Amino acid sequence: MTSPDISFEFFPPQNLEASFRLWDTVQALAPLTPRFVSVTYGAGGTTRDLTRDAVATLHKSSGLNVAAHLTCVDATRAETLKIAEDFAAAGVSEIVALRGDPPKGSDGFRPHPEGFAHSVELIEALADTGKFTIRVGAYPEKHPEAADRKADIDWLKRKIDAGATEALTQFFFEADAFLRFRDDCAAAGIDAPIVPGILPIENWKGVRNFARRCGTTIPAWLEDAFAKATRDGREDLLATAICTELCSDLLDEGVNALHFYTLNRPELTRDVCHALGVVPQVRLENVA
Repeated sequence: MTSPDISFEFFPPQNLEASFRLWDTVQALAPLTPRFVSVTYGAGGTTRDLTRDAVATLHKSSGLNVAAHLTCVDATRAETLKIAEDFAAAGVSEIVALRGDPPKGSDGFRPHPEGFAHSVELIEALADTGKFTIRVGAYPEKHPEAADRKADIDWLKRKIDAGATEALTQFFFEADAFLRFRDDCAAAGIDAPIVPGILPIENWKGVRNFARRCGTTIPAWLEDAFAKATRDGREDLLATAICTELCSDLLDEGVNALHFYTLNRPELTRDVCHALGVVPQVRLENVA
């Protein structure tokens, strides 16, 4: 089995302690030489400034290829494109373009009156600048707001046709969910790379609740396995084994890149990467 290309997602720190955790996470994972790392945007655009600052700092100090998340939520077109221009001015040329989650407590996404109506409009505007490599999100299982899986695939094709060059998927628990999606996308004429999103399970209760909100199928065997592991105090061991097996199954089916959602907790992600043959290549020096 050839070791895969890897990438990591981080979220921006909201206090000093979280800043140290982010930097510790970067130090732990940077030696694995990821293709890129991305920094998320909070629901409702709540971390817009924090994301911009974290992206600029990581780009300047880490030596990593940093991709900034950018959403359509609660901003005008001019404000959104100004943020993109700020990224470009800081030397950041990669963007993960998303519609974005609505603010907490709201009953759904509503475009800003002067903003982008959806992700396709945002992608088209970013592509028109000629300054960015654009990645987008994809759902291997039906998006909670989509009519059906075909609608998800049709929407992904529109995003690729608008100028995106790669898709990163929502997490899933069984390889077949991704493999079916990959095959259906190919049948629909989507030829851009589709990279599976991998979520090592740091906290089963939290991940299970998140999965329910975003429509990810929770297999009965997984519920049972974590119930037993919790009783035995072996959650981390189980999480590492399950995630490694999922990634191995994907690689056996021709997948050559994996995108890890780290939650700024690097240990399980690092252990899984090591198990897949991704070994440290460089040492990230401390930055004063």
